[in-house]
Amino acid sequence: MKKGLVGLTLILVLLCVLGATSADATTVKMSYNGPADEVNNAVHYYAVNFKKMVEEGTKGKIHIQLYPDSQLGNEEERMELLMKSGLNQPIINIASYAGMAPVLPELYAASIPFMFDSYEAAHIFFDTGSYWTKLKDEFKKRTGAVLLEAVEEGGFLAFTNSKREIRHPKDFKGLKFRAMDEGQVTLYKAFGASGIPIPWTELYMALKTGVVDGQMNPATYIIIGSLYEVQKYMTLANIQYSDQFLVINGDLFDEFPEEDREVIVKVAYQANVATRQMVEAQDAEQIKFLEGKGMQAYTPNAQEMNAFREIGQSAYVEWLKSKVGKDWLDMALNDAKIANEKAK
Repeated sequence: MKKGLVGLTLILVLLCVLGATSADATTVKMSYNGPADEVNNAVHYYAVNFKKMVEEGTKGKIHIQLYPDSQLGNEEERMELLMKSGLNQPIINIASYAGMAPVLPELYAASIPFMFDSYEAAHIFFDTGSYWTKLKDEFKKRTGAVLLEAVEEGGFLAFTNSKREIRHPKDFKGLKFRAMDEGQVTLYKAFGASGIPIPWTELYMALKTGVVDGQMNPATYIIIGSLYEVQKYMTLANIQYSDQFLVINGDLFDEFPEEDREVIVKVAYQANVATRQMVEAQDAEQIKFLEGKGMQAYTPNAQEMNAFREIGQSAYVEWLKSKVGKDWLDMALNDAKIANEKAK
């Protein structure tokens, strides 16, 4: 009986300890776009790793609940939750440009076409650049929330079309391209092509029927949309770096003890490193897959990239001046130049 009582006592003590630990834990909601698919949604892959690392690093003091597929609302609604004061809505959000740009248009300076010669250069830009440091400070001032990472969510955007191989801006002349926004229309116009707004859901048929000849997207979206069935040529011109942004409610972040804040900042970066490795390996495999489906992939040489940059980037920057101050644009372009040199 004594052994039984001792055993029962130990079990009760253990349950009390576990109950206390559970009661002391802070539960944080983490929302983002796309399905709970670690293979095809890099943002979910990032979220899963971030959750695991935070919970391990804080020894269970912070528990993260994942809400994929925008379950906590669309981009605008999630940002509103994120910027609320008080801890009644503890939330971490991975936002796209659609969510971030309305409150931080200066972020568009990081989307200037042909800024990065490589993935490594993009990493240096976001990990050490003065533009990114200043941008994070500005975001905190405006919203009270904390911007932690630019999460890599896909490969560089590539041009595709069904008419001819594109090696130089002059090869665009007379072609029609699907454009997602005014900036892309500006870019195509600079190359002598036209940009036509077409929703993603209508893109395949638009390409198949010749409403447009081409489009731009990372390899992963070309595969998801089966665009290789209606596109033959792909130009790997490192058009834009594909990323989303990890942000956290400011009151929530500030409420955590310093050691837990340090864990969050550290693992936000570590999870991003893991995601980068996955995305970049996957991107190379996906390009091979597309070639196996009959697409012809071309990588421009340095001279050709300079032509894309000189013509396309200048037109895009001129358009962007109506949205972003020149000082931000100059800072981003200078940081990108430094990053490209360091990455060589």
